[in-house]
Amino acid sequence: MHEVRVIHAKLELGEVGDLRRYADWRQLRKLAGYNLTENTSGQRDRSRTPISKRGRPGLRHVLYQMAMTAAAKNREFRALYEHFRTRQQNPLKGKQALVALACKLLRVLFTLVRKQCSYDPARALGAWRAEQLGLAA
Repeated sequence: MHEVRVIHAKLELGEVGDLRRYADWRQLRKLAGYNLTENTSGQRDRSRTPISKRGRPGLRHVLYQMAMTAAAKNREFRALYEHFRTRQQNPLKGKQALVALACKLLRVLFTLVRKQCSYDPARALGAWRAEQLGLAA
């Protein structure tokens, strides 16, 4: 995926720095402001848990744009997006599904950089998720 290499270069140089200096992908999720934040008080309990948005907005924007492209052009990520939208328990709305997809892309990019390997569509979602989505070859 040539576009992933170009986006990764932009992320690495512009917003994040060297991805190898992060020990876990969750650090990048927090840096982007995609970590969930709970908002409860006394007897009031919100049913939805929003993202914190406390990170770098430029990084969040790039990841969101990548998620939109992946949902439109990549077979595996399109299937995952549709799964998020149509699952029986807790179906997500459009932008919520794209945010979840952006987090998945962040995990995939982090793994590709840490393990210094190329993108493999068969392994992108993991065996269990691919079987769940009916993508197993």
